[in-house]
Amino acid sequence: MKCNPNIHHRSSIRLKGYHYSQEGLNFITICTQNQLCLFGEIKNGEMVLNDAGKMVEHQWQGLICRFDNIKLHESIVMPNHFHGIVESVGGNHKGLPLQGTQNMGQPQTGQPQGIAPTVGGMVGAFKSLTTNDYIRNVKQNNWPRFNKKLWQRNYYEHIIRDEKSYYQISEYIQTNSLKWQDDKYYE
Repeated sequence: MKCNPNIHHRSSIRLKGYHYSQEGLNFITICTQNQLCLFGEIKNGEMVLNDAGKMVEHQWQGLICRFDNIKLHESIVMPNHFHGIVESVGGNHKGLPLQGTQNMGQPQTGQPQGIAPTVGGMVGAFKSLTTNDYIRNVKQNNWPRFNKKLWQRNYYEHIIRDEKSYYQISEYIQTNSLKWQDDKYYE
């Protein structure tokens, strides 16, 4: 079914005209559907990952093998969401269409040699990989079931524009479990 603006009323939250494959840093937040706490729990201010949380962490780290032109910085798996900083490094940006058109018709797993992944393409691959792994473990290892989707439809991203912002976001990620009860995603 094609997107019909009269029915679907979706608007992009992405920065117009920004190439999400260009070199730079992005802060990503992805939430579980209905904010279900599926990845572990906070004990004494520390995130204790269950097997599902370890899988999410493993899949995030594995993205560097899947995409040649990214570098991963701080990240944390929380009970019902994930935060991470991803850096796009290198790649050929000449002649690439804007975000949303680059990957049309192409699989979300891997990129052609020399082409930097878009943030959306990378997040899409991450969500797909973790969902497939989670479903497999629901069947094989009795992980808790979720209703229809593991992740919410969209994700939050913030373009990190300077060093000060980078350090503030890094600190936020590092101390996120200490402030769990004040977190807007707190159960």
